[in-house]
Amino acid sequence: MVSFGVMALLAPWLAPYNPSALDLAHRLAAPSGAHWLGTDELGRDILSRVIFGARLSLTVAVSVVSLSFMLGLIFGGIAGYYGRWVDVTINTFLMNAFLALPGILLAIAFVAFLGPGLLNLILALSIGGWVGYARLVRAQVLAVREREFVEAARALGASDLRIFRQHILPNILQPLIVQAAIGMAGAVLAEATLSFLGLGVPPPAASWGSMLNDARPFLFEAPHLVVFPAIAVMLCVLSFNFLGDALRDYLDPRTRIAVGL
Repeated sequence: MVSFGVMALLAPWLAPYNPSALDLAHRLAAPSGAHWLGTDELGRDILSRVIFGARLSLTVAVSVVSLSFMLGLIFGGIAGYYGRWVDVTINTFLMNAFLALPGILLAIAFVAFLGPGLLNLILALSIGGWVGYARLVRAQVLAVREREFVEAARALGASDLRIFRQHILPNILQPLIVQAAIGMAGAVLAEATLSFLGLGVPPPAASWGSMLNDARPFLFEAPHLVVFPAIAVMLCVLSFNFLGDALRDYLDPRTRIAVGL
């Protein structure tokens, strides 16, 4: 996970070549000392494009998870805290309406309507991603809002915003952080999927999904065009899943007690 973060932050300095520079004289070159991962059908260095692809994937993942997290926190917090007709309206009607359609299909429809681009891609993935966070926040708030310390704060005249910010939110963050880490893996995979379908960031931007799509005609002639971007996607998704599992074990006091025993 740290490696992908370093690649994203230091891409201009780590990449040996310009990821968009064409070199038709050396197209489809196999991995060598000059090009460690070979070149693609236009002679572009695959290693440089993989490194810059990490920047794009992590930018999308962080943006999508942050936006989905905030929307889920707002709507889920309101539904769980106030309950009654507010909960019925948000949970039963609004959330279920978004859950009725698969998130990836909703994202495809959104991007197809507005056109490919980084901002449209982030908005498209956030539209379907916030519901999972909202339902988790709602469930956690319902479990905490009747606790003694919340009742005490309410009896002392604390406002609803103050109660939620200082008493409820700190007690529900643990599962939300874990969900966000795992959600990063889903966002990376969704970005690669949309880019593979031609609905991601348009060329010449380097994207792992678009690299896989461009490599399809050369699968047997130059398999390295497919192998290295696919490995990058797999390792990035796997890293975020491992991070989510590690955070769950670290933040859950019951797990720490079990390990201590």
